[in-house]
Amino acid sequence: MDPRKEELTLKTLLVQHQQVLRWLSPFILTCSIYFLVWIPEDQPSFLSALVKCLPVLCLAVFLWAVAPGRAYTWLLQGALVCSAVGDACLIWPETFLHGTAAFAAAHVLYFWAFGLSPLKLGLLLFTIVVSVAYYSLLLLHLEPNMVQPVGAYSLVLTTMLWRGMAQGGSASWGALLFAFSDGVLAWDNFAQPLLYARLLTMTTYYAAQVLIALSALRSPGLKMH
Repeated sequence: MDPRKEELTLKTLLVQHQQVLRWLSPFILTCSIYFLVWIPEDQPSFLSALVKCLPVLCLAVFLWAVAPGRAYTWLLQGALVCSAVGDACLIWPETFLHGTAAFAAAHVLYFWAFGLSPLKLGLLLFTIVVSVAYYSLLLLHLEPNMVQPVGAYSLVLTTMLWRGMAQGGSASWGALLFAFSDGVLAWDNFAQPLLYARLLTMTTYYAAQVLIALSALRSPGLKMH
């Protein structure tokens, strides 16, 4: 490669990385605020909902800044907005099912973004087996009125996990962490309380969201401000 062209490529990559870090800063800051404030779960309020939702909304802005105008980005942004709605709903116990529906919508959008290529049917079989095994254990602890909603959500989550893992890269790790986070949350809510469940759920959840958002950077054409 021509040394001047190589130098230009390196400079371009450096500028892109600086832009990515700059636009990720609000996400990192709001995550830090969430864990520093750590509003008790027994005090639901609009303030606690805002503090919880801000990191995910910052990721939607991040995507607008660094990977705009693409269908993949729009779908990820839609999923992030749905996730923020779900985060807010889960603050109040009476809106738990609304939050579950919002997260199910987010997973549908993630599935749509990931697409069906490569198909990897063997991976589908693996995720189904793991999901059915976990749901069978959880089923023993569910109230009758929660069996169908949790089962439907598990199906949507499993489908998203399959497609995310099939994509590889940060999307794969993001999908895995999202499923793990939901698994911890469900067991803590329906089966038995887990030590540090909230910390484990939220750290893996925010990590999952940022990893999936970063998958939008795989294609060239980052927006430079």
